[in-house]
Amino acid sequence: MVELTTPIDEESIASLQVGDTVEISGYILCGRDAVLPKVLKMIDEGEADQLGVDLQGQVIFHTAVSLAGVGPTSSNKLEIESSIAPLSKAGIKLYLGKGQLHPETIEALDKYNSVYAVIPPVTALLGSKTSEERIIAFPELGMEALHLIKVDKYPAIIGAAHGRSIYE
Repeated sequence: MVELTTPIDEESIASLQVGDTVEISGYILCGRDAVLPKVLKMIDEGEADQLGVDLQGQVIFHTAVSLAGVGPTSSNKLEIESSIAPLSKAGIKLYLGKGQLHPETIEALDKYNSVYAVIPPVTALLGSKTSEERIIAFPELGMEALHLIKVDKYPAIIGAAHGRSIYE
């Protein structure tokens, strides 16, 4: 088990291999198809600093945050998967979600020294490992707003790293 704490440094990401199991602690961002295009627009317009969170070394969990808890959504939805390359370029190091990514996305992860980890849908387990949450942008999207949550030992499996995929 590899223990990671946010923000995650370049060396830690470089050492991860497909199939590694990780536990993530610290603050992570939560966003999915409704909010990620808005975050990309902020990056393109040079306004990412308005999020109040440094994207360098950050983690994005492809999920919504609701009273039912958090659980992964499919990372290969167009709006989500198309955000991975530009967000990696902006400093995001790790993505949490579910589903198989396209080869072009796996190549982009490799190019920017970022990785993708899959989380089985275990909402109750993850809820017990989440200690804080707050909306940091786009509150009008409700549970699909951009959230910042504090986690302790979130379990995941590296699904794509260094040009390889667990789905090969």
